[in-house]
Amino acid sequence: MQRPTIFLITLMTIAGALFAAEEKPAPLPPTHAEVLYGPHPRNVLDFWQAKGNGPRPLLVYIHGGGWVSGDKKREPKDIAPYLDKGISVASINYRLTGEVPLPAPVHDAARAIQFLRSKASEWNIDGKHIALTGGSAGACTSMWLLLHDDLADPASKDPVLRESTRVCAAAALAGQTSIDPKVIEGWLGPNVLKHRMINMAVGEKTIEEAIANYDKHHAQYVEFSPYNHLDAKDPPLFMSYKGDLSLPSKDAGHGIHHGVYGIKMKEKSDKVGHECYLVIPEYSKSDTKYPSPEEFLMAKLLAP
Repeated sequence: MQRPTIFLITLMTIAGALFAAEEKPAPLPPTHAEVLYGPHPRNVLDFWQAKGNGPRPLLVYIHGGGWVSGDKKREPKDIAPYLDKGISVASINYRLTGEVPLPAPVHDAARAIQFLRSKASEWNIDGKHIALTGGSAGACTSMWLLLHDDLADPASKDPVLRESTRVCAAAALAGQTSIDPKVIEGWLGPNVLKHRMINMAVGEKTIEEAIANYDKHHAQYVEFSPYNHLDAKDPPLFMSYKGDLSLPSKDAGHGIHHGVYGIKMKEKSDKVGHECYLVIPEYSKSDTKYPSPEEFLMAKLLAP
């Protein structure tokens, strides 16, 4: 008498598995995979080429992970909406601070942008419409590149380094607008300093060592804090954060992704007359004409 029940359960299990398989998006293999853009093994990127008339805009993903971990792997849902709009996509790896501290992770990302521009003709890229996005440390790097002066070196013997690092827009998700421990402790309280991103960024094993050697690292902390590079002439920025704005920050994770980073940047942006959008639930959800980073990025990348 139990067999029909077992048979029915088996059929339901198989049907459920088939349904799940049908629901899972098909993989989107890159047009060009594991392409070396620099000398280090982690200097690799994937590139998905969009169809369309003329050179195509390009969105570049920079992964998060506090500059100490992470990978360029992207899900189809990250790629397909942009390809459908005729926007090509790239995703990059870079050196991590466990191996080599700043400026390595950020300057690697800058070189990746230069490399992609050097491929403009071959890969049908519109060099005037390149935008960046990423979460956490990837957002920090994206903002730094957006706001920093051009790193192009016209006299370089390396043709890649002669290319521009400037981009047309960036969407930053839970990004750090400052990594200076003395600045962010004042903004967020002491718990933010428990996140290893802050000490590992400058090659120190602990935050105690980073603070003890603060004078030695001060210039690096200032240089790689995007907040310090913002001016009115910079391209547009979109930032989003989760809604828990309680202070002081509750723990390392809450502190390192806190909305105060965005609030401080937006205040400075508004003061100097820069185009900047900030979305934080229950704080600034109606503060922008772009409800999501995707809408912002598509608008800027598809602009004339």
